[in-house]
Amino acid sequence: MSPRAEVSEPVEITAVLGSVTPPGRLRRALDEALARLDPAEARVRLVDLADVRIPLADGRSPAELGGDTAEVVGALARAEAVVLATPVYRGSLTGALKNLLDCTPVPALRDTPVALVAMGGSDHHYLGAERHLRDVLAFFGALVVPTAVYLSSRDFTDGAPGERAAGQLDAVLRSAVALARRGGEPLGPDPLAASF
Repeated sequence: MSPRAEVSEPVEITAVLGSVTPPGRLRRALDEALARLDPAEARVRLVDLADVRIPLADGRSPAELGGDTAEVVGALARAEAVVLATPVYRGSLTGALKNLLDCTPVPALRDTPVALVAMGGSDHHYLGAERHLRDVLAFFGALVVPTAVYLSSRDFTDGAPGERAAGQLDAVLRSAVALARRGGEPLGPDPLAASF
């Protein structure tokens, strides 16, 4: 008889939808992918930046900024894995998502697995948001999933995500959960930002 596998608690995931416009295709794709996660594997909290108030970052702490800043940053800090999803605006992530990251202290994302999802109208900007998010997340010392998801109009039919989109989203979420379960020592030295 083989020994029983160790039972582990579900991974706490905070997903952030970085759009301030009414819910659309990206929200639907993200909602459906998060719903497909096994509750025994992951517990999910979705933060839609259209539904919260995060004042502009000005160097004050999240608690001093007011609005929903402390609550949202606290959810990021407590998460064992994070998903950042953004439409592509001007070849990059949204200003709303960048502002949230500007309000977030380095320890909140240090060594946290982060899955990236971006969506654009065409394939022309597929690396813009990903590249910029990777640069920002390196500042935190976050553990970014090696590959990201990029969705475009071709991934949807009548607003519903197709099979390719669903498969890509499922794969990136599984990767984030697996990285969160890795445990162990921090990877690499502290980020330079931690020494300020």
